[in-house]
Amino acid sequence: MTEQPTRIRWLVIFLIFLIYVLMFIDRVNISIAAKYIMPEYGLTEIQIGWIFSAFVLGYALVQIPGGWLGDRFGPRRVMCGAILWWSTFTAVTAIAGELFLTSLIGIIGSFAVVRVLIGLGEAAAPPNGNRVIANWAAPHERGLALGIAVSGSSLGAALTPPLIVWIMLAWGWRAAFYIAGGVGIGIAFLWYMLARDQPADHPWVNEAERQYVSQGETTAQEPSPPLHLIPWRALLSRPDLWLLTGAYFVLGYTLYFYFSWFFLYLVNERGFSMQSGGFYTMAPFLASAVFAPIGGWLSDKLSAQFGKRIGRCAIGFTSLILTSVFVSAGATTTSAYMAILFLSLGAGSLFISASAYWVTTIDLAKKYAGTVSGFMNMGGNIGGAISPTLTPYLAQAYGWEAALYTMAGLAFVGAFCWLGVHPEQAIDLAEDAGEKGEIEYAN
Repeated sequence: MTEQPTRIRWLVIFLIFLIYVLMFIDRVNISIAAKYIMPEYGLTEIQIGWIFSAFVLGYALVQIPGGWLGDRFGPRRVMCGAILWWSTFTAVTAIAGELFLTSLIGIIGSFAVVRVLIGLGEAAAPPNGNRVIANWAAPHERGLALGIAVSGSSLGAALTPPLIVWIMLAWGWRAAFYIAGGVGIGIAFLWYMLARDQPADHPWVNEAERQYVSQGETTAQEPSPPLHLIPWRALLSRPDLWLLTGAYFVLGYTLYFYFSWFFLYLVNERGFSMQSGGFYTMAPFLASAVFAPIGGWLSDKLSAQFGKRIGRCAIGFTSLILTSVFVSAGATTTSAYMAILFLSLGAGSLFISASAYWVTTIDLAKKYAGTVSGFMNMGGNIGGAISPTLTPYLAQAYGWEAALYTMAGLAFVGAFCWLGVHPEQAIDLAEDAGEKGEIEYAN
């Protein structure tokens, strides 16, 4: 009888999903706590926007090093260290306004430094999650696997508003950060106990599953190569990577409106109470959590039937066009409830393509999936760093409609970046070998 493959790959993918849930709870919680932080410390919306953006600055800066570390040393250790780091500073957020830093750089500066440090830790998670899926998911399942993982970010963001509001009303806003930090430390140890870098390293994986995952791609089964050299010339000379990063810049800009301002938009602009605002803030993220795995599954199916150009790029193009339409409708409507519906559909349609971005980095350069996805995510989070600060400026100067129309316009333009991406043509890394251009990344 033929041995049936074990299914440990789905356990590892579930752990990535769980880490994404945690990561986005720790990312979004301050946008909910801001309702209490602002009056306690006398901060304006513009100033709290600077604090929001500080996280994204730290997060964007370390995407490439974080991805390289996973490629070089394996994602198991790197991910564990990253979770411990950001969970510690999540707990420190509760006392950021009383740290010694306030005497040196003020309250805003102190909060900003803590948020930058959280961002530095979280920066390693997405590219290392991508590295794990490149190693653990069979080629025809990568879109679905990434869709499941990315849906964790949406679920985390959906859970945060009601959860944090409930904790804040019961025990105060500081308790939300202490609890989240403690849970994160527990998840770090769970990850380290149950995960491995490669299927070949895991004692619970049988030979049938190892063969199923490899599907002829031997690199997924080999030990991690000593990737102290990165072929930057070959990687950066491909317009695909720049265009993919440009489209992800738009995704990041749009996404951070929901992370940073959607709750306050509903409460301050649309007139909802704290409790109802916290409840309705879940809607965009629940829509995203549903659409992300569906989009990943659809990307795999279309890629198998029509090729990756359709399976990845058509999904990405259509997703951003739909986001542009729905966000414009949300800005236009005078009904608060219709605004929630349209803006939620805008977020959901954005996440239809979420897995397509990440799996395309594997398609283009699987050996350097952590580094390449880190580069792409850096671009996305540059957009994410601009959004929390630019959005209130536009809203104050021209109204919230203008801020939303700007977001919709960027989504429309970003869709056309996908037309120049060719995931069916892997980057030729051999042409950049040896002395022709590989650049040593410092050990």
